Amino acid sequence: GVTISFALAGAACVLNALCYAELASRFPAVVGGAYLYTYAAFNELTAFLVFTQLMLDYHIGAASIARSLASYFIQFLELIPSVKGNVPSWIGHGEEFFGGVVSVNILAPILLLILTVILCRGVKESSAVNTFMTTLKIIIVIVVVFAGVFEVDVSNWSPFMPNGFKAVVTGSTVVFFAYVGFDAVANSAEEAKNPQRDLPIGILGSLLACVILYVAVCLVITGMLPYTLLGEDAPLAEAFSAKGLKFVTVLISIGAVAGLTTTLLVGLYVQSRLYLGLGRDGLLPSIFSKVHPTLHTPLHSQIWVGCVAAVLAGLFNVHALSHILSVGTLTGYSVVSACVITLRWSDKATNSRSLGKISIWQEGVFCLVIVALCGFIAGISYRFSYSIAFIIIAFLIATVGSFSLLYRQVYVPVDPPRFSCPGVPMVPIVSVFFNMFLFAQLHEEAWYRFVILSLIAVGVYAGYGQYNAVPSTSDHSSVAYHGVPSEAP
Repeated sequence: GVTISFALAGAACVLNALCYAELASRFPAVVGGAYLYTYAAFNELTAFLVFTQLMLDYHIGAASIARSLASYFIQFLELIPSVKGNVPSWIGHGEEFFGGVVSVNILAPILLLILTVILCRGVKESSAVNTFMTTLKIIIVIVVVFAGVFEVDVSNWSPFMPNGFKAVVTGSTVVFFAYVGFDAVANSAEEAKNPQRDLPIGILGSLLACVILYVAVCLVITGMLPYTLLGEDAPLAEAFSAKGLKFVTVLISIGAVAGLTTTLLVGLYVQSRLYLGLGRDGLLPSIFSKVHPTLHTPLHSQIWVGCVAAVLAGLFNVHALSHILSVGTLTGYSVVSACVITLRWSDKATNSRSLGKISIWQEGVFCLVIVALCGFIAGISYRFSYSIAFIIIAFLIATVGSFSLLYRQVYVPVDPPRFSCPGVPMVPIVSVFFNMFLFAQLHEEAWYRFVILSLIAVGVYAGYGQYNAVPSTSDHSSVAYHGVPSEAP
């Protein structure tokens, strides 16, 4: 059942990846990712809201990964008999004070600062480290899969979905976030040699590779032991230890360190590029927009990102905040999918086809909002086992909105050599609907975080951003973004 969960989540992410690939190809020479696309398709306030939601995910996620990396690093060192049991908990595992309010971890911020220095040195240096670590972990995963496949007992797969299909769908909402990261490719636009070709290949290729590896590992681990005997913290290690394959557990520890290192490296990289985009637009102080003349990296943004993550990782148990994560990711993915639709609209859709005082552009945006709300309502109804009638009604209303988007808008095809998302507008519409369906599966505190952070972001924009923003020439019929040529016909 977990295997199907990973497959479903991977299929959903492919829809998002297709949308990211088109926009990355459309704006091949500007950093910013989801923030940039939202700015170009809608307005700077919406883009700023997307940025704040994404950034909180990235900051907490980076700190959380750093603490996990520190813990795995200590576990790896404790494979040496003389070291085992002699490392104080406050060095790598974290030691709580003041009733758990403060959790001191010394190694996590040190690792963060080391990676920050590597990123500050330049893309070439950080890419070399990332390539080595990625190659290492992929080789280890493949070795682990082949080592475990000979220990598989197919009777452990029966029943294949012991808790039913609903549990499988719920599981897909959890493992969905294991695929987060392909959007980082879009943020490397300025540093790609041939971005119109390389970015779509990087986004879709990395995602498909992850789907294959995740599914393979799930099949092996659930085939080696009955799922009831697998723990939550280190199921891979437990499975191989139970089969007497101790050497594989060493490889798993090395792979965990390599995997977390690359995840953290990419996360810190993406954050600095997002701050760079905000600094260029004046929505944040101009110091974030400065690029070092020799190293060619956003030095101030990178140092700021590293320091914020280091403070969080060194003083707080950020794992406790994990249930409010992924709000920004799902929000960003939904908006990016909507951006693909709005940026394809043609100015041939004139006001003569509008409904009353609402323009055809506003009508389209309204339909997108309706689709998103229907996805959220369907998700809520599914999560709390409400009457299936609510799900059916939400689906039917979303279908009406989809047909309105399909038949009342004029869509401009993408000219080669740019990558084109297939099935526009239906593929992005399905992506928006499913993302919001998953959004409804999140913890209630995640919804509170979304609302509170959005209000704070509006306040910051009202007090600073709107007065310092760089004027843009973009409008709904002629998409432009601070020097990015207009692409509307």
